[in-house]
Amino acid sequence: MFPMVTGFMNYGHQTVRAARYIGQGFMITLSHANRLPVTIQYPYEKLITSERFRGRIHFEFDKCIACEVCVRVCPIDLPVVDWKFETDIRKKRLLNYSIDFGICIFCGNCVEYCPTNCLSMTEEYELSTYDRHELNYNQIALGRLPMSVIDDYTIRTVLNSIQRKTQ
Repeated sequence: MFPMVTGFMNYGHQTVRAARYIGQGFMITLSHANRLPVTIQYPYEKLITSERFRGRIHFEFDKCIACEVCVRVCPIDLPVVDWKFETDIRKKRLLNYSIDFGICIFCGNCVEYCPTNCLSMTEEYELSTYDRHELNYNQIALGRLPMSVIDDYTIRTVLNSIQRKTQ
């Protein structure tokens, strides 16, 4: 009879322990229910990129001295720099500058090592196209300033939606 009582006690302890574990799991589930959603409705909501985000490269044609440092530091020799040597002023004159974003790995070496700071990274990350040849940007397309996500009135940013929910 004594082993039967200890068996019932062990069964009771195991039942209480199982109920405690189920309760702990339920509390974790309830704590996750109170959190804000992690996913966003992408075309209508956009994440605000961090300060050091490496997006599309912005190029300033007037600042470039055609030194080709960007080509030398690029791990895949990507920027195409066409220039002509002007003999009368003994300087290079930039004719064309282009980057193919279908090949670019967005490492940021070209921006970091540019001596005249004519290259900079923007927060623009929507570069998808149906034709890969459209990803080859010349100096005109690279010179276009991107629209900031915060300034776009058609998009509700995640920061704005959090502020609305707390009010």
